Amino acid sequence: MDDANKSYAQGIGSSDIGKFADSLAESLDRQMKVAFEPEERKSLRRFSSTEVAELLRVSTSNLRNRHKDGSFPEVHTDGRGHRFYTAEEIDELRNILTRTGKNADAYRPGRRSNDSLQIISVVNFKGGSSKTTATIHLAHRYALRGYRVLVLDLDPQASLTTFFGFRPELEFVEGGTIYDALKYEDQVPLSEVIQKTYFHNLNMVPAGLMLSEYETETANALANRVQPIFAERLALALEEVESGYDIVLIDCPPQLGFLTLTALAASTGLLVTVVPGMLDIASMSQFLKLASETVKAVEEAIGRHVTWDFVKFLITRYEPSDGPQTQMAGYLRSILAGQVMTEPMLKSTAISDAGMTQQTIYEVDPSQLIRKTIDRALTSVNSVADELEQTIQMAWGRR
Repeated sequence: MDDANKSYAQGIGSSDIGKFADSLAESLDRQMKVAFEPEERKSLRRFSSTEVAELLRVSTSNLRNRHKDGSFPEVHTDGRGHRFYTAEEIDELRNILTRTGKNADAYRPGRRSNDSLQIISVVNFKGGSSKTTATIHLAHRYALRGYRVLVLDLDPQASLTTFFGFRPELEFVEGGTIYDALKYEDQVPLSEVIQKTYFHNLNMVPAGLMLSEYETETANALANRVQPIFAERLALALEEVESGYDIVLIDCPPQLGFLTLTALAASTGLLVTVVPGMLDIASMSQFLKLASETVKAVEEAIGRHVTWDFVKFLITRYEPSDGPQTQMAGYLRSILAGQVMTEPMLKSTAISDAGMTQQTIYEVDPSQLIRKTIDRALTSVNSVADELEQTIQMAWGRR
């Protein structure tokens, strides 16, 4: 009798499910090692002159002339004489432009002395709304733009953590995740669980399955009046490291539990992702209603109002040629008006293909994808990031 027939005859038990998990974990580990050989860690590609000019907001001729006159250091050049830059080299050019450019502040768009840390939670009640995809693409874009970015994975499924090349079920079994900085006993400073990444200007705090314990522990802590309560724990943890960052992006789990509420209470802005379909919009409506009622209870518990600099709705997985989607996007805009971002994040095979190897479209080698497809995806994601960047700048009293 084969294994399939055995399962019908004998039933599938918890030990069988464990075997499935072990088999998948071993296979994924092999795949990750193949993908990241020889260093077995992710690394970041070099960027072309055209990409660098766009990131620095200068013309390609200006970039070329700066190299010619010696004010920019030389970088790697291929056989055809084309220059390619590492993220660190892009930052070096940004420093030079800040010292010598006519509009110095434009090259360093991050926080100034009186600006507060921007903490943005990416949320939705429903899985599949591209929360993780949006979070990591925004993080990469802002790091390349010169912001100092910290990403927090607050989802026990740890998809964002995996995107950064970590294996949470292998590497963080004994600790080292955001759970350690939030838990009610033996709590550690947030700085002790921050991981430096292969991406310049970008650090992250990983998640793992132990994070799910926070939900149960928080219920017990509330019953026993443990202080500080959940709604203050992340905000207090971030105070220790806030001077080192401009933007914090939080990938929240797809439900309104204590983890999401902890993030909402610490945030200065919310980004709600929504697929333009009737069921998704109905689910989001329920999420907003429940969030409103729950946050009111949180406010009573902490004795202060929870307010945000902005709440923006990002339409994701958008297909302009899909009539019903276009209709639902228009419907959403008619109700929420200026709260809905002008730029949607398009559904893209380039984003999906890059995701197969745990990469964003900023990481993947452009030559590995169809040029027209990746250009379309980059235009979409850049436009979304740039629009949200303007919102962040406005929160700082600029633009």
